[in-house]
Amino acid sequence: MDKRKGRGRFIVLCTAPAIILFVIFMIMPTIDVFRMSLYKWGGYTAEKTFVGLNNFKTLFQSEKFYRAFQNQILLIVIVTVVTFALALIFAAVLTREKIKGQNFFRIVFYIPNILSVVIISAIFSAIYDPNQGLLNSILALFRGEGSDPILWLGSQKLVIWSIVIAMIWQAIGYYMVMYMASMANVPASLYESASLEGAGKIKQFFSITLPLIWTNIRTTLTFFVISTINMSFLFVKAMTNGGPDSASHVFLSYMYQEAYTNSSYGYGMAIGAMVFLFSFALSAILNWVTKREEIEF
Repeated sequence: MDKRKGRGRFIVLCTAPAIILFVIFMIMPTIDVFRMSLYKWGGYTAEKTFVGLNNFKTLFQSEKFYRAFQNQILLIVIVTVVTFALALIFAAVLTREKIKGQNFFRIVFYIPNILSVVIISAIFSAIYDPNQGLLNSILALFRGEGSDPILWLGSQKLVIWSIVIAMIWQAIGYYMVMYMASMANVPASLYESASLEGAGKIKQFFSITLPLIWTNIRTTLTFFVISTINMSFLFVKAMTNGGPDSASHVFLSYMYQEAYTNSSYGYGMAIGAMVFLFSFALSAILNWVTKREEIEF
């Protein structure tokens, strides 16, 4: 009995600092976000007016919020699907095929992940430059030199897709390396047996590789989808600042603009509360959809 009490005290002492820090820096700020969403406040004065759910009512009547919501969903779906598809394909090719310089390709693909978002945004902003950018210079060879340049970051139809490409380029290498590590642990005997049974490499990929690394895929998928919400804000802030005409705003960039630029802090916190609920619900849905029986080898 004394040993159990001593062990319980030891566990409490070890976990107490982490729990205290989590409560102070995560739980309390989250509660404060919901509390401040009920007030009308500029953020820089002591005057606060309790307005109840009026901020949320205004939010659901805002066209800018719905545009930001659409952009966020588009980024989550397109960036996630393309990034994970390419990461899995590249990982499978570099793991199973005998290609010279595999370590070189790992380094090359991983380099974008070690660069800051600001640097990546600057690189792609230079590529998208309408006058001297690399992309328009290449297209001019086919379209003719007299043609009008394409405004990749200045067009409401193209701007969000331009950000999509930058986000995909930044993320592929990290997840490719993670999947390569998982695939390297799959026994070669399974592939040999499948080959003897007449299964091709594509069938082996879907029947052997994916099921055996599914736990890793599931974990990284949830992490990536939630992190996309944060990363999209950084790319939008660095590349377009929400323009042109708020066409590239996402959840957090719209929240930042309202809370700190337009001095509508309470309204901004209402947006933050919706982002929290959306992220929580999305995580729960992903965990439920991707849940399956683990396969051991």
